[in-house]
Amino acid sequence: MNPARLLRLAISVVAFGNFHPHALSEPPSSAPKTKPKPMKVETKPAIPSDEELRKRLTPLQYAVTRENATERPFQNEYWKHNAEGIYVDIISGKPLFSSKDKFDTDCGWPGFAKPIDADEVKDLADKSLGIERTEVRSKTGDAHLGHVFNDGPKELGGLRYCINSAALRFVPKEKMAEAGYGEWLKLFTPKKTPTAKPAGK
Repeated sequence: MNPARLLRLAISVVAFGNFHPHALSEPPSSAPKTKPKPMKVETKPAIPSDEELRKRLTPLQYAVTRENATERPFQNEYWKHNAEGIYVDIISGKPLFSSKDKFDTDCGWPGFAKPIDADEVKDLADKSLGIERTEVRSKTGDAHLGHVFNDGPKELGGLRYCINSAALRFVPKEKMAEAGYGEWLKLFTPKKTPTAKPAGK
């Protein structure tokens, strides 16, 4: 074989042995190209400014929720109110109590056995009258609601949430879905009781 041809053949073999498929593509970058994950930012509903609250609330509602006042007993909107629905925070709109847990009281204010969502209601020590009491405030709206006592019906748990009507807004059951509270309609759905299966023969 011609020496010159043999030399060209040897060069071709060596070049082919060093060939890599990615040599014709773009060189890899030093770091993999990945899209940054969006940061999760938790947003907390802001409490309206004091100026806005004074415009939006009645003088009594403002005095109760922002100044810890107490409305007159037996002369408030929800003391003898028995319609089905939920009671929401007058400031934040968060659900607080259900008519399912409301019971008649002799104190002159609405009484509830428990809140709908315990995380939305906070208890604080109150010694403003020189006696030990437990104040009830809404978590999101930071509104003064009333007080909780241990003299409620035993069959309902023994607690009495004595709440100012002025701190609440009532949403009737038939309007809850329209008002954005559809998920709480489950409170009014009768629980299914399992039926006993007939004994096999």
